[in-house]
Amino acid sequence: MMASILLTLTLLVATVVLAIPLGRYMYHVYQGEQFWASKVLGPVERAIYRVSGISPDREMDWKHYSIALLVFSLFGGLFLYVLLLAQQSLPLNPLHFRGVPAGSAFNTAVSFLTNTNWQDYSGGSTMSYLSQMLGITVQNFLSAAVGITFLLPLIRAFSRHSTRNVGNFWIDLTRTVLYVLLPLSSIFAIALMEQGVVQTLVGDVSIHLVAPFLSHGKEIVSQTLHVGPVASQEAIMMLGNNGGGFFNMNDAHPFENPTGLTNLLETGAMILIPIALVFLFGHMVQSKRNAWIILVAMLVIFVPLTFISQHFELAGNPLLTQMGVNQSNTVNLAGGGNLEGVEDRIGAAASALFATLATATSTGAANCAYDSLMPLSGGINLFLMQMGEVVFGGVGSGLASFLTFMIFAVFIGGLMVGRTPEFLGKKIESYEIKMASLSILIMPLLVLIGTAIAVSTHAGRAGVFNPGPHGFSEILYAVTSPATNNGSAFGGLSSDTRFYNILTGMCMLFGRYWVYLPLLAMVGSLVEKKRVPASVGTLATDTPIFMGLTVGVILLVGALNFFPALALGPIAEQLTPVTSVLTHRG
Repeated sequence: MMASILLTLTLLVATVVLAIPLGRYMYHVYQGEQFWASKVLGPVERAIYRVSGISPDREMDWKHYSIALLVFSLFGGLFLYVLLLAQQSLPLNPLHFRGVPAGSAFNTAVSFLTNTNWQDYSGGSTMSYLSQMLGITVQNFLSAAVGITFLLPLIRAFSRHSTRNVGNFWIDLTRTVLYVLLPLSSIFAIALMEQGVVQTLVGDVSIHLVAPFLSHGKEIVSQTLHVGPVASQEAIMMLGNNGGGFFNMNDAHPFENPTGLTNLLETGAMILIPIALVFLFGHMVQSKRNAWIILVAMLVIFVPLTFISQHFELAGNPLLTQMGVNQSNTVNLAGGGNLEGVEDRIGAAASALFATLATATSTGAANCAYDSLMPLSGGINLFLMQMGEVVFGGVGSGLASFLTFMIFAVFIGGLMVGRTPEFLGKKIESYEIKMASLSILIMPLLVLIGTAIAVSTHAGRAGVFNPGPHGFSEILYAVTSPATNNGSAFGGLSSDTRFYNILTGMCMLFGRYWVYLPLLAMVGSLVEKKRVPASVGTLATDTPIFMGLTVGVILLVGALNFFPALALGPIAEQLTPVTSVLTHRG
């Protein structure tokens, strides 16, 4: 356990150290300053504006910003949908895959449009290279960029005053892709290729087996392996909190995650930009102390939950202990613990860390089978999503959700001391609280109503392969993950059905854009307000006391909304006596 704690803390510290200069770099980018990066990429940026007819000096109010975001997303989703349907007739399809069925194409287009990357198919045996590169990978960049551009007006609402301008969506989008996502992904893809991640346009390769074997009386001496442009997709998949893997095994596949170093790099990549955005916030509102308070609050929630998950995974499965199976923590047993569904190269502790980071962010990638995690570990993954992914969260959308909870905490704190709530010099009044409350409550409504529909209909129950609490957990996870734009899944549920394609598709759309619009409306109200000087009675938001209040509000809202559902699923399964489970399964 000490080794897993050291691994977790080392990874977090190293990522924070890298995120600090990245946050400062992003500040220079979004301020439009002239510095070394603009000298290199500035001509490309200006050429894009000339070709597309964008005026770099023109800004938008919140309504025009919202319309631009929605229209851009709509056309991106339609393009991907048509591409998937028509891939059989398009080039770069060396394995001659047929067009994706309409239901799955709709679900996939919505999934990658909303940065969810929920996959009810195996990418390596379904998608052509054109679909993977022009469709999936491009949307990985654009959906991540949209998440960041959604955050920027919210930050500007506190850094500006007495104006209606919140920025220009097209400029924010261009700078995000050109200055941030493309350079980082290029560097990361090269590092992954150096470590052995596949990057090729060859359809498949045939290799000779080290140990041939007999099958139906015939000696098998070779195996055909499917390869493709993996590293380029893997880089933005992790950095952009996308998570949709090239192969069905995702990051447990050795072509996506071949070494211990790639596993460490991919784990850290999930939180690099979300943490850097926290420091960007500190620079833009000129309050680095508030940025550190936000980061520490995230870690206060994340670290204990991660250690609990690692503890249960390293302790092993009590069902196997009853049968006399040795699950001790030794080098010969790849770290020991619960190794069902775990890649031996990675081990139980690193898998648990990866899982908590993938669900704390909106990445949803997996280097182990989440359905095979111990019940409470799977429950922690669920809870991290159900808090609204405010702990790091998705690129842009995560910090926006955290700031929403901070505004809510300011309101509660203001009521306690009997003063008008203020946050970073802006008064928080009834309109802001209504919009913040609406944004916070949309996701729980989607999850709870969607789960209720799934468990009460034959079509929803038909896809469940496991009885009892675990089967309920699979359904709860299948609705929670799309509604929070995460994309991970418990594998024991058949979700490639018309019912789940429609249900999860609607959850992804509403969970993304119904959350965005109330916050952008709140931005429009805040940015017009004058900045109020701090007084003796102002509730300080950069103190440990306020940090504790914010953490309490986040945990309380998550617990009140979802504890009854969690009690029926992972908690009930964890507390089920071993003997009764053995009898039932026997």
